[in-house]
Amino acid sequence: MGIRPAIYTLALIVCVAAAANAQSGRTKPTPTPTPKKIDGPSVIFMPPEVTLPASKATPTPSPKPPNDDVIKVDSVLIPIPASVTDENGRAVTTLTLKDLELKIDGKLVEISDLARSETPIRLAMLFDNSSSVLIAREFEKQAAVGFFRRVLRPDRDKAALFSVADYTRLEQPLTSDVSLLTQAIEMFPPPKGATALLDGIIQVAEYLRAANGRRVVVIVSDGEDTYSDLKTTLEGVVRALQINDCQVFVVKTKDFENFKRTGVRSGNANIRALTAERRMIELAEQTGGAVYSPIDEQEMRQAFDRIAAELSQQYILSYYPDEEASHAAVLKTISVGVKNKPGMTVRARKGYYVGKK
Repeated sequence: MGIRPAIYTLALIVCVAAAANAQSGRTKPTPTPTPKKIDGPSVIFMPPEVTLPASKATPTPSPKPPNDDVIKVDSVLIPIPASVTDENGRAVTTLTLKDLELKIDGKLVEISDLARSETPIRLAMLFDNSSSVLIAREFEKQAAVGFFRRVLRPDRDKAALFSVADYTRLEQPLTSDVSLLTQAIEMFPPPKGATALLDGIIQVAEYLRAANGRRVVVIVSDGEDTYSDLKTTLEGVVRALQINDCQVFVVKTKDFENFKRTGVRSGNANIRALTAERRMIELAEQTGGAVYSPIDEQEMRQAFDRIAAELSQQYILSYYPDEEASHAAVLKTISVGVKNKPGMTVRARKGYYVGKK
């Protein structure tokens, strides 16, 4: 992504500042990132190829539809990535459109189209760079580089890299050039600070909003959050991911860190660690992704390899909603199944939103 005009950047800073003033309970320091030369300077956060919305301070009211109670939903495509495995956990890659069924709020609906994994990927990796993940940082960076090399197909896929500590920083905008991603990872500063993880996930989801293709978020973190806005909830994060059609995979580093620290192959059962684990599982389950908790170097490589393999084996269902909804955003539940083939397990996103978002 190139450097935006100065007026765009100024407006963006004003918007970010306004959002920060709205926080309650915590006062965050204003980040002062150090510029780095990675195909242009890094930025704190900038969505790709989108028009900056009008200032929140002076919103322009939209004209009301003739019926104030109900609006008709436009035919907006809802992509539903689905992974299918047999009773032995092996990927099933031979299904056709007639083999799958889709239910919305429990009602059987028509699948408009079925594509395979040739659909382009737009991936954003959110790398926890706070002080809580210091011990195994170097190997995690090496594994991430290997992942990018395996998953990105030339002239088709793109990936971006974010770091998160007490604020979220875009280290490398969307690119198909693995060398730029590698350079960005190698230039990470030493881990330090608190972790505003939930705020960072929302920013990454918003960043991918304008990207065409399968939107994938890979989180490399222990899952603990110590610094996000008190108003940021797990429900709000799930909503942002579902609205922006993002699928989440997590490489949870807590067990890896504990093993490196103690040499004991068992997790840390403290309350904060358990809360973080449940939070990451919920994000993955609601978006059709998965959580991997490697213990050693081999399992860390395998975790990234399994994500890459799954992205290459997915089915992409297309659904065009035609239901009506109130002006408030309404969550519709999704269920995907395989017809007349017992023993099959399907993992897909759990919902999408209709109405005002």
